[in-house]
This record gives sequence, structure tokens and C-alpha cells, in this order.
Amino acid sequence: MSATASPPVPPLPAAGASAQARLVTGSIPRHLLEQTLPMIIGVAAVMSIGLVDAYFIGQLGRDALAAISFIFPVSVALTSLGVGVMVGINAVVARALGEGDGTRAARRANFGIVFALACGAVMGGALYLLIDPLFEAMNAPPALMPLIRLYMEPLALGFPLILLIMGFNGVLRGQGEARRTSVISITYAAANWVLDPLLITGAFGIEGFGMAGAAYATVIGWGAGVAMCLWLTRTTQLPLDLSLLKDCNMAEQARAIMRIGLPAAFSNAINPMGLAILTALVALEGDAAVAGFGAAGRLQSFVIVPLLGLSGAIGAIIGQNWGAQQYGRAREAALYAGGFCLVYGLVVALAMISFGEWFAYLFTGDPAVIAEFALYLKIAAWGYAGFGLLIVGNGIMNAVDRASLALMQSVGRVFLIMLPTALVLRPAWGSAAIFTAELAANLFGAVTAILLVRHVLARGYRPWVKT
Repeated sequence: MSATASPPVPPLPAAGASAQARLVTGSIPRHLLEQTLPMIIGVAAVMSIGLVDAYFIGQLGRDALAAISFIFPVSVALTSLGVGVMVGINAVVARALGEGDGTRAARRANFGIVFALACGAVMGGALYLLIDPLFEAMNAPPALMPLIRLYMEPLALGFPLILLIMGFNGVLRGQGEARRTSVISITYAAANWVLDPLLITGAFGIEGFGMAGAAYATVIGWGAGVAMCLWLTRTTQLPLDLSLLKDCNMAEQARAIMRIGLPAAFSNAINPMGLAILTALVALEGDAAVAGFGAAGRLQSFVIVPLLGLSGAIGAIIGQNWGAQQYGRAREAALYAGGFCLVYGLVVALAMISFGEWFAYLFTGDPAVIAEFALYLKIAAWGYAGFGLLIVGNGIMNAVDRASLALMQSVGRVFLIMLPTALVLRPAWGSAAIFTAELAANLFGAVTAILLVRHVLARGYRPWVKT
């Protein structure tokens, strides 16, 4: 009696093979709305952390506030570098999905998360070792250094956690999972809201830790964010599966991410650098100018949240459609996004200009500060639409692997337009020259963004390296 041969067993599908691009079909305006609204909520939640921190740290006294003023630009610069890593991961994952290569998307996603964690460890270690020389170079007074160390040491040790969150967010954004990224942002922001009063000043019988408590609250909040990342990614198309890294060419994967991430990181870091220089120039015009400029800037930071949300959402839509060679849909998304920036920016500018003095009374009753506040809005608010076009244009260029163009645009905006305008006009115009410099920079950003995006999206060319 002869044995019958068993039929061959088909091979299991590769991990991620069933992953699909969600944004290459359906209504572009609907995708923009569905991706942008959660981003707006997430951005607002993250921005609120700084306000809550400032409130409770302010209760510790003038020295604590001065110390956090030195810490803020350092943390912004480091976070900007982390955002670059996130943008790189977002772009490579979105394009791979758009091409229909779910396996490659899964490999890139898992490598991206590990890569982000490694970057965080390197950056955090370097920051820990360089705390003293870094802040001494910033002319921080010796009396403030103990307070700065109390905050920066735990923050540096916990810094890999925020890079890990950015890695997960890059993967989720690339899939078009904006709602999940919003939940993650709300999670670590809410943890910070709750922990700040307990760990900074103390409450409910718990003794506060002062400056160190602010850092503890931030790091624990990041930990909560990482836990939420792990929970939410379980049910996505690209769950965490480190076994995919066994046969992964890590050097090529890193190059694919950093080809976008490195220029994006420096592009993000240049803008706060320019703002810091403008602040130094405003300081030459007196305390009222500084106070008015700073207060108006805090109001402005919330006004532009929808533009920031849109700039974060546009990458996945453009990237997936570009990868799928749906170039017409990519151009359509760019047109709708640009139209929103123009309409929203101009409407908000009119409101800010019309009610500038009323808004100023929310911050101060000093007539001199109110006058500077209103003057800033009368000039700079006309640039909101331009700023929106700038950051959305950067998001589009990053998505199609032209991050170097976005970097050159940012360098030109700050060093060729903003700073020369302020330096040339300040002797005659005073604080109005600095406000005009910001307007000129944003108008330059708008014009160059339109020209560059039109050029980049004019046709589907310059294919990226597949890895």
C-alpha cells in the first residue's frame, strides 16, 4: 500500500504584507479634516505642558523662573532634533505603504522605533555630560546652576522616552493614524498636569521636589506616553515586531530615515534660533517691548495651532499618494492645504489686529506693554498665512524626500531675510523693525514655499532609494 504525498504547505505571508495605504483613495478634503483635527488636539495638549510647568515653577520664586528660561531653548532645540527623526520615519513608512509594499513598511516601522530610541539614548547621554559647559556657554549665572542641574539631570536620563514616543508617532502618522497620535499626546500631557502640583510645590500631604519635581513629572509623563504607544500600536497595521530586524540592512534603513530626518531636524531647530535672536534685539528696546513681544507670542502660539496640526497631518497624505504614484491626488492635497492656510491666516490676522488691545488686557494692565503688544499684532499678524504656507510646504517636501530644499528655505528665511531686516531697520524703527522682520520672513517663506512645492509636485520624478 503506497503512501500518498501531502500537498505542499503554502508559506506564511511576510509580516506587514497585508498592510495597506488608507489615504490613496477617497475624498482628499475628508482625509485632510480627519487627519488634522486630532493633530490640533494633540499639539494643543503638548503646548499646554509648558504653560502648566511655568505656572507651578513660578511659585518657586524668581530664580526658578530664570533657570527655566535658560533651560527652555535647550529643550526646544533637542526636541526639534527628535521631531526630525519622527518626520523621517513618517515619510519612509507612508511612501512604502503607498507603493503597496507592506513588508517593507513594517520593516521600516520597527527599525524606526529602535532607531529613535537609540538616538534618544545618545542625545540624553551627551546632554547629561555637557550640562555645565553648555549652560556656562549660555552665560547662566553660577547661582542658577544648581537649579538648572536639578532639572536637567533627570530630564537627560529620561530623554530616550520622548524619542521613543516620537518614533511610535512617526509610524502611526505614516499609516494615517492621527487619532492614536493625539491620544498619546493627551496621555503624557495629562500625566504632567496631574503630577506638576504634586511633585513641584507639593499637595495632599506630599512634599514637593521643587525644580527636580518638574523634571520628574515630565519624565513620568513620557513613561505614560510610551505605555500608551505600546497599547495602541498592538492593533494597527504595523504592530511592534522586533523579529523583523533580523534580516534588516540597518545601515540602509538609517540612511533612508536620516536623508529626510537630518535636514528636517536642523530646519526645525533654525526657527527657534532665529526667534531667540529677535528676542535679544527686542530686549535692546526696553522691558515694555520685551514683555509685549513675549505676551503676544504666547497668544500667537495658540492661534497657529491649526496650522501646526495641518503641517503634521499633510505628510502622511502626500507621502502615501506619492508612493502610490497618485501625483494628482498629492497636488490636490497641497492645494487644499495651501488654501486653508491663506483663508485661516487672513481671518485670524484680522481678528488679532482688530482686538489686539483687548487681548493685551488679558496679560497686563501696563499701558506701555499694551502698546507694544498691539503694535506687534498689527504688523506680525499679516504673516500668519505665510507661516502656515511655510510649515505646510516643509511637510510636503519632507514627505517626497526633498527635505534638503526645506532646510535651505529655513536657512534663507532666518539668515537672509529675518535678521538682516531687523538689524538694518532697528536704528530707525525701534521695536517695529523686529516685528517687521518677522513679517518679512513669513512672507518670504510663503512665496518660496509656493514656488518649491509647485516645482517638486509638478511631476512624479526623482524616485527615492528603496530599502
